[in-house]
Amino acid sequence: MKNKAIMSRDIDFAKWYTDVVKAAHLADYSNVKGCIVFEPRGYALWEKMQQVLDEMFKKTGHQNVYMPLLIPENLLEKEGELIQGFSPEVAWVTKGGEKDLEERLCIRPTSETLFSDYYSNVVKSYRDLPLKYNQWCSVMRWEKETRPFLRSREFLWQEGHTVHETQEEAENETKQMLNIYRTFFEDYLAIPVITGKKTEKEKFSGAEYTLTIEAMMYNGITLQSATSHYFGQKFSKAYDISFKDRNNQLSYCYQTSWGSSTRMIGALIMVHSDDNGLVLPPKIAPVQVCIVPIQMTEKVLDEGEKIKKKLEEAGITVTIDKTDKSAGFKFSEAEVSGVPIRIEVGERDLEQDKIVLVRRDTGVKKEVSLDENIEKVIQNEMECMQQEMFNRAKKRTDSFTFTCHHLDEVRNQIEKQPGFIHAMWCGDEACELKMKEINGLKSRCILEDGEKIDEKCVVCGGKAKHHVVWGIQY
Repeated sequence: MKNKAIMSRDIDFAKWYTDVVKAAHLADYSNVKGCIVFEPRGYALWEKMQQVLDEMFKKTGHQNVYMPLLIPENLLEKEGELIQGFSPEVAWVTKGGEKDLEERLCIRPTSETLFSDYYSNVVKSYRDLPLKYNQWCSVMRWEKETRPFLRSREFLWQEGHTVHETQEEAENETKQMLNIYRTFFEDYLAIPVITGKKTEKEKFSGAEYTLTIEAMMYNGITLQSATSHYFGQKFSKAYDISFKDRNNQLSYCYQTSWGSSTRMIGALIMVHSDDNGLVLPPKIAPVQVCIVPIQMTEKVLDEGEKIKKKLEEAGITVTIDKTDKSAGFKFSEAEVSGVPIRIEVGERDLEQDKIVLVRRDTGVKKEVSLDENIEKVIQNEMECMQQEMFNRAKKRTDSFTFTCHHLDEVRNQIEKQPGFIHAMWCGDEACELKMKEINGLKSRCILEDGEKIDEKCVVCGGKAKHHVVWGIQY
């Protein structure tokens, strides 16, 4: 039976999204305009993402640090391109208590300036390099339109900032981090992605180039999900991050930055969830199994505790719902909150030495004998669920991926069904802007190894330079 608190996603996708966020108690609106309250389930999901990514970062030699929240205006302006790109979104602190500040302080929209200033003080020799740092923090960008997790004025993220001795090393770092994000999205979030390079117009302000992870949501709208930037020596020259090289000559560092944010929670919702609430891949679910006692009897509760202990010893996260609610209400609560596997334990089933498993993604029920190895059964179910969720998302992405050769074809396709549009481009920004006139269609990325579709630009018909994936973005 459909959850009455949630709009059907096929009728009103935007309302469906916010209904799922609220019904699953992931977040709530606050009296701070444009900012949300992370409720326990939402924050637990972010903590799980943080835990997995943090381990991946540390395995590749990165360390966590923390930079100040506030940035002096003169520091922000040193490089030039960065402040130009972020100025419309910057929030400024102008008073301290009752006293006007001599210099405005910006609440960090990103931390390239702070890291660069720090690196300029600590890097002296090639022996100090590389420095591969990351921070988990919040940032503020004064967005006009906000939506929980996808776009808010204050949001949580991680931002990595590294400095290197050589260009080759820095570019390898840029590519390595992109591959880490891709692995995380596909292996943990069960979300298929495409990767490539942003156009000059769409790249990060101050970067030489930006690599991106792009994912498609259930409705065919695309989401930029993580980015990795190669800065070259732009910031190191602006902030004097110099060092004595191996020839005892003064050189400038090569620099990168890369980041992902809580919009990954939004991606999870929009790719996998349904009209009954949240659906979570087992690898990223904070709670993987919920045991629901049908009756609150000693026999049922004892069996529930035995199962819980076995699963916990196998490394599976599990909870028992012992609240004073009806079994039906408990089922609905586990469903809307996206717990991958529900175990139903009842008197009648125990008399037959069995329990019932229910998969959240398919709703399929399975009877399991108490003689079976419950840990192995659950692990197998979760492995199947993880892979099948990815396969379903991949199938939908493929079905919403189109190849177009001329502008009318693009227009007709977007009006019928948004998705990934593969088309050739001449490299002229005027043609890129012409594409934007079609329902806000933007270049998502250049496929650097993409095969040529044809020789002509999809807009002007001139000689094509790049195979580009286009889409309407969140």
